[in-house]
Amino acid sequence: MSSSEKLRPMLVFADAAGNIYDHPELEMLVRRGDQLGTPRPDELIPLPPESELFLLPGRSALGFDPESGEVEELEEMAVAAFVSPGHTLSATTAYASRPGSPTLPLFAYGAVGIVGERFYVCAKRVDQDQRQVFTGVPKKKITSGAKALMERFPKNRLVSHLAGCALTSCCPAARNLALGRFEAPLPTSRVCNARCMGCLSLQEKDSGFPSTQNRITFRPTPAEVCEVMLAHSERESRPILSFGQGCEGEPLTEAALLAEATKLYRSKGGKGTVNVNTNGSLPDTVESLKEAGFDSMRVSMVSARAPLYEAYTRPQGYVFADVARTVANAKAAGLFVSLNFLYHPGVSDTEEELEALGALIEGSKADFVQLRNLNLDPELYGRIVTGSVGYGASMGLQNFMKRLRKRCPWLKYGYFNPYLGIDAA
Repeated sequence: MSSSEKLRPMLVFADAAGNIYDHPELEMLVRRGDQLGTPRPDELIPLPPESELFLLPGRSALGFDPESGEVEELEEMAVAAFVSPGHTLSATTAYASRPGSPTLPLFAYGAVGIVGERFYVCAKRVDQDQRQVFTGVPKKKITSGAKALMERFPKNRLVSHLAGCALTSCCPAARNLALGRFEAPLPTSRVCNARCMGCLSLQEKDSGFPSTQNRITFRPTPAEVCEVMLAHSERESRPILSFGQGCEGEPLTEAALLAEATKLYRSKGGKGTVNVNTNGSLPDTVESLKEAGFDSMRVSMVSARAPLYEAYTRPQGYVFADVARTVANAKAAGLFVSLNFLYHPGVSDTEEELEALGALIEGSKADFVQLRNLNLDPELYGRIVTGSVGYGASMGLQNFMKRLRKRCPWLKYGYFNPYLGIDAA
């Protein structure tokens, strides 16, 4: 097929036994917010390596009939793609839920179709970093690395916790720590001051889906944290050391511990980028972190529109204005500031969101936007959206990125926390 030809992927669906088929007549259909449509020519890419296909129980596959121009519903199950890290979805899979369908677990559900024998998804690669690619890495190497850390630090509870994350939960960050490469995770906080609908480490019993990670159950000492930091920096020439992980609450609630551990690390000659991933709820903690030796801060948000942000995040004791102040304070203090923008097609790429996010970045001079996918059942998120801001027209991921950068030309895009000795792409 020549590059000038328009790809027309066919619908894929699954039977009750989990076998995946392609439809001989119906084409791939996608969803953006509350709208169904066909893929845009500029958003189709081959399914990236290390991606996964999911079957969606209780949900019928929807396809597009090019002859009639109608949407057709199949009896068979819908199929979705979870694209590998570094890629951002520009459309979610199209399906119709049947009565009693279960809430989907905490993943992102990308639209997927097939051309010949090749799967295609609607997504864009936003980061070339190989940080979470483990192809070719033997499992025994991860196991031996984790065990070596536990043998070296037998009394360090944080080491034991992270070794468990690497070996049991297969956490990419913990596996990288075991391998001594890239970014080291530093969970510290048992509690959180938000109740995010898509929280990875703690879910209410009636949520309908389990958390995907176990929250840390102890408060590590500064010495325990510093040992992990030093051990990682011995093996990685460009270390990134990040507080704020999926297996903990909000790290700024432990700001004093973070500062003390980082001061200790720097006093021992600790190098590299020290970062905190945060919900940005406590703006008055920023200065102490900068003084302790922090380099960067990543603030997570599902939206820069306060009603949607607060409906999803359900903050306890703070509001979105505090988050905006944290972003501004961090940049004013001299930190490199990233926004972890949890992207959802048809919600994040609207005129209303572009204006709100653009104003936040323009006013604070934030440096970087990480375009990560929102991991949540699309219908559950849809109820949050309609109950707060409502849907708008989707302009598409690529248009959204171009227009945001036109407003804020210094802005960089990516998926991972950058090592600050390397220019972000």
